Amino acid sequence: MAGSATASPDAEDTLDLRLPDEFVAFLAEEARKHGGGPDGGGDIGEGDSPERRPTPVDPTAIDLLDRLADWGPTSTPVGVLHLVPVRVEQDLPLISHWMNDPAVAAFWGLAGPQSVAEEHLRRQLDGDGRSIPCLGLLDGTPMSYWEVYRADLDPLARHYPARPHDTGVHLVIGGVADRGRGLGSALLRALADLVLDKRPSCARVIAEPDLRNTPSVSAFLSAGFRFSAEVDLPDKRAALMVRDRALRDLLYPPVSAGS
Repeated sequence: MAGSATASPDAEDTLDLRLPDEFVAFLAEEARKHGGGPDGGGDIGEGDSPERRPTPVDPTAIDLLDRLADWGPTSTPVGVLHLVPVRVEQDLPLISHWMNDPAVAAFWGLAGPQSVAEEHLRRQLDGDGRSIPCLGLLDGTPMSYWEVYRADLDPLARHYPARPHDTGVHLVIGGVADRGRGLGSALLRALADLVLDKRPSCARVIAEPDLRNTPSVSAFLSAGFRFSAEVDLPDKRAALMVRDRALRDLLYPPVSAGS
């Protein structure tokens, strides 16, 4: 199942969008309030003064996704899911192999030599951290590719009423044998819950699968996302899917691993 846009030239700015100056200033101010820097170390040491001017904060050093690498594993009805940030040297062959599956290539547009997928990965890994590519390990076995991204800082925000800290997800189920049997729905639901647990400032998880990708849209619906609107993006007509924190316990009670 593919949840991303195809990689057309118009879509490349997904990873190149410049942070607005006012947002950079806001991030710097928030970092100062909560400890004086991205590492949170704001205690006043010996010889320091409370009036001392804080050290300027590099906005690219601010963690935009709340330390995703430290989120750890989470239990799902189909096994233990663990998102691990991609290591290109180690993971590229597997990811490129998945991207060359015709069912995936039709919606991701990353088929071809490994350099095609490598460029896509490095644009995220070398960016400011607004999008993090990950391998999804199920009971320790790599079986899916994910992108967790700040939808409010993405060009997607130009096409829907974005809210601060909206968090987006893309998903590819790698193996053909793992598709069409409910794994995608279970993993998407678990990942959405994980985002809401680990990102307290995030009120909504967002997705924008291609409307033509019926299995993907169905999986998001089964995972507790609601269909919000049809959205015309530069490279596709998308189904805007939303998972709301406010409705989480009312409409989507937690699913235990034994249910």
